[in-house]
Amino acid sequence: MDIVGWIVLIVVVLVVVWAVAQYNGLVRLRNLVQESWRQIDVELQRRHDLIPNLVETVKGYAKHERATLEEVTQARASAAAPGSSPAEQAQQENVLTAALGRLFAVAEAYPDLKANQNFLQLQQELTNTEDRVAAGRRFYNANVRSLNTKIETFPTNVIAGAFGFQRAEYFETTEAAREVPGVQF
Repeated sequence: MDIVGWIVLIVVVLVVVWAVAQYNGLVRLRNLVQESWRQIDVELQRRHDLIPNLVETVKGYAKHERATLEEVTQARASAAAPGSSPAEQAQQENVLTAALGRLFAVAEAYPDLKANQNFLQLQQELTNTEDRVAAGRRFYNANVRSLNTKIETFPTNVIAGAFGFQRAEYFETTEAAREVPGVQF
């Protein structure tokens, strides 16, 4: 083989090594996005599991607040339904957060409820879970940004297109949903 043949062979090998490295990088980022979404999903499930206990505790004190309690229950059922995309899940979580805000506002009218140890503990657990969801959302969205950037930039977009890599959806909440409901003790 002459020198030109060797140069062509080296160039082909370098291109193949580069393509494999880019493909592997895309797979790593896609897996990281999926893993970070699973972490959010775990925290959302924890949140959804706390809500029925919270509703039952409030129900004992605020029997005539049926509409608010039903609203929270329906919002929880919708948010806990499987198969949502991150954008749809975020929208459902926004509705649930708003309903919980109204539930905590109702609790303000019942001093005995605000002093109930079970209610206080559930409220603290919910607050801690909300913090973990927010941290998970930031981690997930950072991974989505990295994946989407890699998919959209040249020359990696050529590999991404050839192997069917898709942009991932962000998990975003509205400004109103980010506000933690204020409950005074």
